Amino acid sequence: MLTNQVISAARVMGLQARRNYGVSAVLLAKASDPIQQLFVTKLREYAQKSQSAGGKLVDASPAIERELKQEMEKLAKQYGGAQGEDMTAFPSFKFEEPKIDPINSSA
Repeated sequence: MLTNQVISAARVMGLQARRNYGVSAVLLAKASDPIQQLFVTKLREYAQKSQSAGGKLVDASPAIERELKQEMEKLAKQYGGAQGEDMTAFPSFKFEEPKIDPINSSA
């Protein structure tokens, strides 16, 4: 009975060791992939450029900025935005409480 438990525990430990080895082998292979490393490097570079641009387009030429402005004005006209209104911001809603007449009113 004790031998069955020892054999069962050894099987489970062997299975766990194979699973852990399989997972760690994949992780080690991903770390040495040059394409993935290049992709991660470019993502970090873009994040730095985006942060330094201050919320504007990254590496945008004046022509692209002008085109963006024209498209935003077109959208504002199409959807009823006021002059100078930020169409990229989420609209704010104001709901007022309705006036309800009292039930026991003597009319």
